[in-house]
Amino acid sequence: MSYKTDKRDRAALFRNRLAEAIKDRGSNQSALARTIGVDRSTISQLLKDHGARLPNAQIVGECASTLGVSADWLLGLTDRPESAADILASSLSMTQAKRALIDDQIFAWHQEAAGYKIRHVPAGLPDMLKTREMLEWEYAPHLGRSTDQVIGASEDRMKWMRETNSDYEIVFPLYEMQSLVHGEGYYSGLPEGIRDAQIAHLQSTTAQLYPNMRIYLYDARRLFSAPITIFGPLLAAVYIGQTYMVFRDTERVQSMTAHFDHLVREAHVGGRGLPDHIQSLWDAR
Repeated sequence: MSYKTDKRDRAALFRNRLAEAIKDRGSNQSALARTIGVDRSTISQLLKDHGARLPNAQIVGECASTLGVSADWLLGLTDRPESAADILASSLSMTQAKRALIDDQIFAWHQEAAGYKIRHVPAGLPDMLKTREMLEWEYAPHLGRSTDQVIGASEDRMKWMRETNSDYEIVFPLYEMQSLVHGEGYYSGLPEGIRDAQIAHLQSTTAQLYPNMRIYLYDARRLFSAPITIFGPLLAAVYIGQTYMVFRDTERVQSMTAHFDHLVREAHVGGRGLPDHIQSLWDAR
């Protein structure tokens, strides 16, 4: 049920907010009048008139633009004084992404979200679950920085994950694990010794870290997800290649959280069952 504000109440709210905006801006009635091209008496009347009348849209818009607030806020239509452009700018940002998903920025987001559940759909096998040899094979030909730095960053992430109170949920497609076990697709050319050690490492690590870290596998023939990490209720970062699209507004973070939770509910393999699933793939080679 919507609530209709009385005209007098809305007019009073406009006067109060206009006075507040002038004060916060460090301005005064004369300066505002000069900027928007009206007499000082017009601004004085806006602030002192106790009737139900509101100024015309032109004056409201000019006042809002000059004082750095939104017209909707002056009129009591929203409790946020920022303009729509400012709200969008604060809720969405674009951040450079490096080839390895273990860079300093995404680690900083992990630290910011300490204590919250972190939900992660990786672009492939999660970096922090890879062996040193796997990282060397994967990143050495592509990174400008040394592979030792990549390995160190990955180990720091795993150390943080072991020590923090955050829950960590990871979801990726069934075919990713199958491709790794069989040395297919992306993992074609991976030396068999490195691949076998990586598979054993996955089995032992996921079993050891459960239930603080839970990994789920979904059927990509039924479901799809872009690579995304959701840091509790704080932010969601979508990986699009060379850039993260970072959302901090509550509505979008909640929407992406609902998407992730749907992947978990529909997963074919999850949580405690991952080590056994890996073993069954191994046995069927």
